[in-house]
Amino acid sequence: MRLLRNLLALVGLLALLAVGAAILAFEPYVNKAKRLDEGAVSVYLNAAKTILATGNPAEAMVYQRRVADSLSVVDVEQSLARAAGELQLMSLGALNVDRQISERTGRSFPLQKIYLFCDPQLASELIRHNPAMGAFLPCRIVLQQDEKGALWLMTPNLEPLLRGGRPLPVGLQERARGLQSQLRKIVDEAAGVEGSPDGVVPAVSSLSGTT
Repeated sequence: MRLLRNLLALVGLLALLAVGAAILAFEPYVNKAKRLDEGAVSVYLNAAKTILATGNPAEAMVYQRRVADSLSVVDVEQSLARAAGELQLMSLGALNVDRQISERTGRSFPLQKIYLFCDPQLASELIRHNPAMGAFLPCRIVLQQDEKGALWLMTPNLEPLLRGGRPLPVGLQERARGLQSQLRKIVDEAAGVEGSPDGVVPAVSSLSGTT
């Protein structure tokens, strides 16, 4: 009986030590977490759900839509150009990735084209606030074809940048999130589908051929 009591006391002591060690280890990070944007927890939870559901971290970093079967590549490109013009986004051209790969390898490659857009004033302000954001500019929309021939549109999910760290200045964050909403609207309209609530990244796979 005494041995059992001693064992239980030892287990209790070890548990207390473990809790104490955990508090000491994580306490500095808890204080730092309090200084993050109020939406940071939601941003990372959504990302974690997507990663667990798909097993692919890249899925959590993009907003993507399957293009309606009734739409052609020409339809999509015309819609992209029209929407970008209406939103006064500067077009910086497009990269024909599939064509470049085919020319270099001599083999066919599924359609993949990257369209580049920019809001110069907003871009300059974001870079002045945090030079690292320059690595994510200009804004991109990708049109690509999966193994079943279906077309997909995607654009980077900027939520971790905009709300995953310390809060951006209010005016700058509003404008940056407005740009992200515009890009998602362009993707939705060009894909011929209805939009999702702002901040929600559709959990779909660009290679699965499913919506």
